[in-house]
Amino acid sequence: MTTTIHLTPELFTRQEHLLVEHGSLSATTFRFESGVSAVRLRSDTGELVMLPFQGQQIWSAVVAGRNLTMKSMFDQPRPTRQYLETYGGFLLHCGVTAMGVPGEQDTHPLHGELPNAPYQKAHVVLGEDEQGLYIGLGGEYQHTVAFSTNYVARPLVKLYADRPRFTMGLQFTNLKRTPMEYMYLAHVNFRPVDHGRLVYSAHATPEHVRVRRSIPSHVRPGPGYVEFLQELAEHPEKHHVLAPELAFDPEVVFIIDYLADADGWAHSMQVHPDGSADYLRHRPSELDKGVRWICRTPDQDALGLVLPATAEPEGYTAEKAKGNIRTLGPGESFQCEMEAGVLSPQETTAMAAHIQQILEQSA
Repeated sequence: MTTTIHLTPELFTRQEHLLVEHGSLSATTFRFESGVSAVRLRSDTGELVMLPFQGQQIWSAVVAGRNLTMKSMFDQPRPTRQYLETYGGFLLHCGVTAMGVPGEQDTHPLHGELPNAPYQKAHVVLGEDEQGLYIGLGGEYQHTVAFSTNYVARPLVKLYADRPRFTMGLQFTNLKRTPMEYMYLAHVNFRPVDHGRLVYSAHATPEHVRVRRSIPSHVRPGPGYVEFLQELAEHPEKHHVLAPELAFDPEVVFIIDYLADADGWAHSMQVHPDGSADYLRHRPSELDKGVRWICRTPDQDALGLVLPATAEPEGYTAEKAKGNIRTLGPGESFQCEMEAGVLSPQETTAMAAHIQQILEQSA
């Protein structure tokens, strides 16, 4: 049994208002000074600020007293569809007609049309499932271009009572009577911590943790950058501890072959010095490409611990040549779900052992 509260732009004002309470969970609505509408989902363990009509982004995530969200140059979202002109959220959906960095032969925008898509419908949902009481945000964005594309995207984020982790899902359906190509990447941007350790269910060898060598046009590398990439290509394990002196400036991107456990989940952690961890799990059966993005500069500090994806982030033409473009038939749907949040020191120790077991069983 679920309850759905449909949202309209008129509900959002500069003053924050309580929309609904559901046990220890609540949702409030407000507008940023920039004019962008926002919903604040709260639980007893944290809060998510989401943009219901602009990409259904998770703009910020605070869990167990910790701000999980990357540091950026933006103190609030801007009302634009330009990816780099309002960049700093915790979760951005990327795709669907294309995603990644457009190459010379590509015409699509950086990471496609989804990140700041203008959603036609948005709603808050209240319910209970096997993980307990939850409050969530969902919506619909229909992308229609005559003679080429017609699909509807339906994301859903659920924040649970008494649980320092939340789920992030997306479904999109091809509304055409002909096949539709698609790409998708979940751009999840954690905040890195100095001396944080990266623990994840993949073998850290050059064959399974590959460094991207191409340099996007919006990136301006400094001296020593190419040499740093070469060192990581030969010894990817050298990025497992986020030492302050490592030169993730302007960025480093890895492509990782994740392994799943018996339940189909792949696991990633940033273990903090206090023994707790930032955490994300995804299903390689849904999102078979693991992209890791690290950017540590004076202005931007971000750890894309894993950006689960259907393709690598080199743009439509390059991924088409690799055979990484998927296809949906008429009326068919794609669906994926992830979980993110915080693990206690005890949970972190148990998860590290679980990841080690996955690696040993695949050796």
